[in-house]
Amino acid sequence: MIKLIASDLDGTIVDNKHSIPENNLKAINELNKAHIPFAICTGKTYSISKDICKGLNANYGIFGNGSQIINLTTGEEISKKVLSLDDLKPCFSMSAKYNLHIHAYTDTSIITTKPEYMDLRNSILFPTQIKLEIVDSILDYIQKQNLSVLKLILSSSSDLSKVEEELKGITNLTIIRISKTGKYKDKIIDKEYEYLDISPLNVNKGKALETLCRYLELNKSDILSIGDNINDIDMFHASGIGAAVNNAYDEVKQVANYVTTNSVENAGFAEAIYKFIPFIQE
Repeated sequence: MIKLIASDLDGTIVDNKHSIPENNLKAINELNKAHIPFAICTGKTYSISKDICKGLNANYGIFGNGSQIINLTTGEEISKKVLSLDDLKPCFSMSAKYNLHIHAYTDTSIITTKPEYMDLRNSILFPTQIKLEIVDSILDYIQKQNLSVLKLILSSSSDLSKVEEELKGITNLTIIRISKTGKYKDKIIDKEYEYLDISPLNVNKGKALETLCRYLELNKSDILSIGDNINDIDMFHASGIGAAVNNAYDEVKQVANYVTTNSVENAGFAEAIYKFIPFIQE
């Protein structure tokens, strides 16, 4: 029996128009009625995500791809990991070497020199949830303000596979490369690009889900996870069942136990819920 639902947000519950299909809301409401815990697992930070988590009555939250885990019912911070200055410096050097766009996330802000990619996207979608700080030098600002950085993003309109390989060779960081090109184009800012999502060592959705399982005294087999993006693959590996919505990246579908017939726009999330927890359906 499934004892915990873990789900991504964008592209899984929330569609490309940044709205939530009615049947997804209905399925979440039925999970709540059945007292089946529901965890949001997102690459976004808590400050960006907390309003939607509250609206969905989520019990737990994994944020920043696992850099922070919060019991949303009690407010308890279960785990938190941040990037050190030694972690940040080679990333900024790489950004300068290849003329890449870079921005950083703290608990309350996005720090950038000019919003262009994910920083622009998030500033458009969440103008009141997170503060956009535009500075001359991000690294100098972080040092002077003694800020804790949860994650760092390197972006470019070019392929970043070589940069990813080089950065992995000189750091001990978690680096996930995501392509927003072709059918995965970012429709919010109408732009194609790639980005490297950079977190502390051993921070990913899978490791975070394992931590949450220990906290809840659950087994891997107790978990149904639902997602669409590359950063959800680790979450699938840490779950008894990994379900990909139909609009998921091809790489995600290849490792999923189940691929929904419906995309996010047609409530693929709800389809996965009813497939594996049929008794909750009214």
